Amino acid sequence: MTGVPASAAGGSSGAQGAVPGSAATSGAAPDLSGPDLSGPQNAGAEDAGPRNVSAENDGVENAGVTGSPGAEHAGAPSLGAEGSGSRDGERPVRGGKIAAAAVNQASLWNVANLLTMLRLVLVPGFVALMLAGGGYDPAWRSLAWAAFAIAMITDLFDGHLARTYNLVTDFGKIADPIADKAIMGAALICLSSLGDLPWWVTIVILGRELGITLLRFVVIRYGVIPASRGGKLKTLTQGIAVGMYVLALTGWLATLRFWVMAAAVVLTVLTGLDYVRQAIVLRRQGIAERAAALEETEA
Repeated sequence: MTGVPASAAGGSSGAQGAVPGSAATSGAAPDLSGPDLSGPQNAGAEDAGPRNVSAENDGVENAGVTGSPGAEHAGAPSLGAEGSGSRDGERPVRGGKIAAAAVNQASLWNVANLLTMLRLVLVPGFVALMLAGGGYDPAWRSLAWAAFAIAMITDLFDGHLARTYNLVTDFGKIADPIADKAIMGAALICLSSLGDLPWWVTIVILGRELGITLLRFVVIRYGVIPASRGGKLKTLTQGIAVGMYVLALTGWLATLRFWVMAAAVVLTVLTGLDYVRQAIVLRRQGIAERAAALEETEA
């Protein structure tokens, strides 16, 4: 028992009972054989360093822009090539913007817009049927009346469908009033050119329609002029009157259509004046509200 070398005994006791840093105080080289990760040196190198904390958790590069693994372990969102901001473990959807644009483009082809397009296509067809056979053939005039009736019926349904089923699009807002004015204007001009309807009636009706349309655009910054019941009754009366003139009617029906057209002209003028009044009131209210808002901001 006394023959054990002192160096061996001291080495074993030093290995069992040595405290951290004893090798540094004794001047001996540190023992690198043990993978001790709990020491202060390893803690400073792996966890406690401010550079590593900012690089793995707070750094911009590791937030997913460069796709470094630090962001994945830190729980930061990984921004893919598309910039979709997908979470860890989820792949970004490629072509997301293109797919969204395709859906928006497909929404253009809804039922309301298709009816509006049909009405636009019917305009040249109506004119061709109206003027076929010299413009006085009852058979061609009957076909022209059918095209005009289809256009007027679609006018009643496309706006209702768009508002009810949320199918309102920018195309519909522009194309719908154009289609309305186009079919009515084409019918009036054809009737006046054939001598069936006085030109002053055509001028009054078309002048009112174009004038009110321009007036709506002028006051649009102050508000929207809503469609009144008188305006809807005017449109219905105009459609019936023009349709009766398109048909080759004789006798008491020809007399009746004259009075229906007279009622349409009266409603056209009265509703036009009412829209002008609404536009003036709307403009005054808009100016007053802007002045009040300006005073509040200055105060």
